[in-house]
Amino acid sequence: MLTRRQQLVGMTGGLMMGALPSPLMAQADMPLRDLAAAKGILFGTAINAGRSSPINDPAYGAIIARECAVVVPENEMKVYVVGNDPQALNFGPADAIATYARDHGMKLRGHTLLWNYGKYISPALAERVRSVGAEKWLRAYIASVAGHFGDRIYSWDVVNETIDPKTGEIRDTVFTQALGFDALKIAFEAAREHAPHAQRVYNDYMSWEVGNEKHRAGVLRLLERFRREKVPVDALGIQSHLGNDGSHSRAQRAEWKQFIDAVVAMGYRLLITEFDINDRELPADPVRRDAQVAAVARDYLDRMFAYPQLDQFLCWGLWDKHSWLQGFAPRPDGVAQRPLPYDDALHPKPLRAAIADALRAAPVRKTIA
Repeated sequence: MLTRRQQLVGMTGGLMMGALPSPLMAQADMPLRDLAAAKGILFGTAINAGRSSPINDPAYGAIIARECAVVVPENEMKVYVVGNDPQALNFGPADAIATYARDHGMKLRGHTLLWNYGKYISPALAERVRSVGAEKWLRAYIASVAGHFGDRIYSWDVVNETIDPKTGEIRDTVFTQALGFDALKIAFEAAREHAPHAQRVYNDYMSWEVGNEKHRAGVLRLLERFRREKVPVDALGIQSHLGNDGSHSRAQRAEWKQFIDAVVAMGYRLLITEFDINDRELPADPVRRDAQVAAVARDYLDRMFAYPQLDQFLCWGLWDKHSWLQGFAPRPDGVAQRPLPYDDALHPKPLRAAIADALRAAPVRKTIA
């Protein structure tokens, strides 16, 4: 008898719809990529090159191949994987993901060229930047990384998480100590020079829950300064780790709309880049929890899809079992989180249905090239 995981893999690498139990069969009637494409939205997910990768797991690979039109490396393009010597970088893990995307006809996003967050800048990297010079290192590094991938990447998170949520100011790092705001400007200019075809994105995790007010205000000031100083930034990447920095019951819907309205008024495009839902405050019972997670998702996505400037939507994984939240934000009761569209057994969940319904309800926008 075939195992559940074997049943999920069809002859063409897609899901065998007959293998899905009712009533979940109706949830997976059309791939999310197709539902999104009908509305001019790219749907996809982060993947990695390790043991939980669709590259190495055929059952998960079948789901990714069926559901996604775009993938982004979870960590494999970050400096702590690629390395801090622009003349001797390790692209092996990222290349594996790039090859997977090419072989499955998917687009590839880049994440990230400058993670301007001291927590993720190693002492070795800081020392190299100081010894080489911040501007020289930054330009050389972006030239090497962006140049290596060339036109395989259509959209880059050029700068990631540079606003301190506690102060709303630009983070103090080895780069800003040497260059100030110009560190960010140099990054975007270098990205334009070495990946002129690619969308250039500022990516951050400001959210809609209470407690994110300073973070949102700081991001708006940064975006305003980008425009004022003619920094070549195309879009704001809204990570959308819902519940990670506040309570689902304390979402500031009116304030969030004001924030998004202000962003698009400056002419920026929008992306949801890292969607998942932290369920640490929700009931332990999986049926009740899944229903509440789905409701949070539908509320948020309906509001976000109302903006025609939003034409990309990526989850931070599709499989609960290997979500980063299992280690980063474990539930106090010790029960595993259920933050993604597919559960530990790779069954579609109410969250997947909520995403599908939100896509069906979304207005049509111009399809991106």
